[in-house]
Amino acid sequence: MNTVMPLSEAEARVENLRPILHKHNYLYYVLDAPEIPDAEYDKLFQELLALEAQYPALQRIDSPTLRVGAPPLKLFPQVTHVVPMLSLDNAFSDQAVRDFDARVRDRLQGQGQEGQGQVLVYSCEPKLDGLAVSLLYENGVFVQGATRGDGTTGEQITENLRTVLAIPLVLEVEEGESFPRVLEVRGEVFMPKAAFLALNQQAEAKGEKRFANPRNAAAGSLRQLNSHITAKRSLGFFAYALARVEALDVALWEEGIGKTHSQQLEQLRKWGFPVSPEVKVVQGAEGCLDYFASMQKKRVHLPYEIDGVVYKVDSLALQAILGFVSRAPRWAIAHKFPAEEMLTEVLDVEFQVGRTGALTPVARLKPVFVGGVTVSNATLHNMDEVQRKDIRIHDIVVVRRAGDVIPAVASVIFDQRPKNAKQVQLPAHCPVCGSDVEKLEAEAIARCTGGLGCRAQCKQSISHFASRRAMYIDGLGEKLIEVLVDKGLVKSVADLYVLEASALATLERMGEKSAEKIIQAISVSKKTTFAKFLYALGIREVGEATALSLSRHFKDCDAIRHASIEALQEIPDIGPIVAVHIHTFFKQPHNLEVISRLLKEGIEWPVSVTDQENGHAEHSEIMGKTFVLTGTLNTLSREEAKERLIALGAKISESVSKKTHYVVVGDAPGSKRTKAENLGVPILEEAEFLKLLAE
Repeated sequence: MNTVMPLSEAEARVENLRPILHKHNYLYYVLDAPEIPDAEYDKLFQELLALEAQYPALQRIDSPTLRVGAPPLKLFPQVTHVVPMLSLDNAFSDQAVRDFDARVRDRLQGQGQEGQGQVLVYSCEPKLDGLAVSLLYENGVFVQGATRGDGTTGEQITENLRTVLAIPLVLEVEEGESFPRVLEVRGEVFMPKAAFLALNQQAEAKGEKRFANPRNAAAGSLRQLNSHITAKRSLGFFAYALARVEALDVALWEEGIGKTHSQQLEQLRKWGFPVSPEVKVVQGAEGCLDYFASMQKKRVHLPYEIDGVVYKVDSLALQAILGFVSRAPRWAIAHKFPAEEMLTEVLDVEFQVGRTGALTPVARLKPVFVGGVTVSNATLHNMDEVQRKDIRIHDIVVVRRAGDVIPAVASVIFDQRPKNAKQVQLPAHCPVCGSDVEKLEAEAIARCTGGLGCRAQCKQSISHFASRRAMYIDGLGEKLIEVLVDKGLVKSVADLYVLEASALATLERMGEKSAEKIIQAISVSKKTTFAKFLYALGIREVGEATALSLSRHFKDCDAIRHASIEALQEIPDIGPIVAVHIHTFFKQPHNLEVISRLLKEGIEWPVSVTDQENGHAEHSEIMGKTFVLTGTLNTLSREEAKERLIALGAKISESVSKKTHYVVVGDAPGSKRTKAENLGVPILEEAEFLKLLAE
């Protein structure tokens, strides 16, 4: 703390902090169900530590600052650690690491060792996000495993630890080498990222509670009363310290295992213990900071979670001189990564509209530093997620940001919910264009229905409108569309038909000839079919086949606009959901305005579908029949084949059923051919198909 708090206030604050920290200690270490982020706990802990430093008389023997974890579960036998399992002090900045290095050198100088001028050697390793355990070996055989517990007493979980395949049950030794009579090794049990993902997927499939993070999953797995459950959890293990060793071969000790921490880790490897491959020996504070930076970059690619790195004075002799404080060694410190989870307040919830019309709720947050950046917004994904987590405006929430992942609200702190918390409501109208918002019960995503006139969907709707299977405006690709919209030359598809070549020619990489070609392609696209025009409008779930069905029953858009949902459902291949999409689309003023402008600019379909069908009435083998295409055709692309079939009045399906009339097969057709054979559906080889088209 930066200011000295009066004793009376400090005493009251200490009495308030202790039960809070005890509670969260118990939730974290015993129940494996933390309610607040580690960073929030660290902040409260540091505050209590600072107050007790200001007023030593306020410190009590039951203070959380003098303990490492929480009491062991009474379900397991208790184990007293011969060598206490202490915790580590934390550093949260580069300067804190430099200060730690300076303190170590100062203390060594005070003890008659080299001091300020000395560059210390440190052993650096990742700080694994798992559960610390102690493993006891007698004459080379694993006999007991225990959790950290409160640092002095832990839980005996030997049988569960035996199921962790990375933990050796018998030590490996060189020929002629003897086992140490007693060996106690400290390490971390963790759950790899892939195993954690698989475990949560299984839990979700069974309707069970998901684990919040790999650390909780690892701890919960080790505290199973049934070791068979633990065995199924794919846990990993890394050894990080040799706690004690008795009756070791003297020569082995003198060869180096008794000199440095890094040499002890190497010996642990030889005995068969997995040790992190990321361990590195460095020089001084700057070497430590370089290691921190490299691990921060590598973090996302590691197969397991880490939340920082640990620096240890490598010399065991210097470690002994430096000694311990009440709960941590003076010769080691944990340098934590910027917190990936923090608490903050939801100030408001707004809705963003994506390129496809999807509405995404976004939490506007009280700014908080998380994951190395200041976060003021976080995605809430969709309304189903908002309701599942019961997120409300003014709630205190856990915000998570990992690496470059978009910040998200992970959970709500319900016992801090204020009385003025407001439920989040899905808007009835698009916040961009004012069109109706549509959300079907079976779907998680709500969408704006003003596709043609919504600025948020402008680029997407133009790209679809101009595509080959729609209006086919040759040369109007996505890059040019991006430029036209960004420059303000086009705000909807209707604006394409009032573009001038002179305006296009001013754009980068667009000369007069190229501009004229684009204008000519736009002009050519005015003559089309009603089916292609309907498909080009981009109505949800209205593909080419549905557009064709609509064009057969209605002569123009005005007729569709006045059709009821029930009337639309009478059309073949149009069910209740698609009927609602069509009906809603033609109710939106923005869409009707754009359609009206398109027609005024000269878009027409001189040949109706009915006329086309009458002209091809003799082709009874194609008209009205359902075709499925599979495999690769050599003479034309699958899209060209579909266009030819649709032009002749056929329907296209993606799956084979009893209602399928023909399956057209090319090279490597896959399972669709087999299904057609099983159902007795006629199969057309490419030559037969081409002959049918030619007739």
